[in-house]
Amino acid sequence: MPSMDSTKPVLVFDSGIGGLTVLREARVLMPERRFLYIADDSGFPYGGWEEGALKARLIRLFGELLRDHDPALCVIACNTAFTLAGADLRAAYPRMRFVGTVPAIKPAAERTRSGLISVLATPGTVRRAYTRGLIQSFASRCEVQLVGSANLARMAECYVRGGTLDEAAVRAEMAPCFVEKNGRRTDIVVLACTHYPFLANVFRRLAPWPVDWLDPAEAIARRARSLLPRVARQSMTREASVAVFTGGSPDAVTRRLMEGLGLRVAR
Repeated sequence: MPSMDSTKPVLVFDSGIGGLTVLREARVLMPERRFLYIADDSGFPYGGWEEGALKARLIRLFGELLRDHDPALCVIACNTAFTLAGADLRAAYPRMRFVGTVPAIKPAAERTRSGLISVLATPGTVRRAYTRGLIQSFASRCEVQLVGSANLARMAECYVRGGTLDEAAVRAEMAPCFVEKNGRRTDIVVLACTHYPFLANVFRRLAPWPVDWLDPAEAIARRARSLLPRVARQSMTREASVAVFTGGSPDAVTRRLMEGLGLRVAR
């Protein structure tokens, strides 16, 4: 008999479709699992929210999600959401396991050779004390450039849905990441928004010099895998994974994207 946990979905949450970068890695590591993808598109983008209002929204929304779907574990695949409300969510729902997404500053500090690191994030993540705490704890010997883009998440959403991309605008958003100082250059850029890996190939092509673009999706998926019991192959679920949009039914392009990834869009 499979455990009760094995029959429950793994919930992956993001403000939009950026969390699909994490879901993709999680499905590779946990093929036996059923996933529930939640896109809070009615609240997207989170960058313009006042912090107190966004925190209250997230706590209320997760209360509804836990009640309605009873997941085995929640992956918050959104730097803005987790750095703002992760501790509050764990306090509000202590029986649920949460795996969060935070800027990959520690591994960046371990890998850099030049000592110049940039963190490409949303304005909310850049402002967060949590982010500055990570720098103080793990990168105090490095020079860290925090770059908050108000537009890249929206650009990535449009791009992955098949929309056109203004490369000059992308170049302008990422330009502050590239710092030259005393003969040294930035050598690592942390992608501190789960939407940004959708643009990774574009970033590489437009970058003024090669850098290591650090995507935390695989590490997040490994952490989630470590917290869940493995399920015998014969017990692998045949139920479809589901995508839920808080704004209701998504447009046809987004629906095709989800279905192409093996997600049934809930009506």
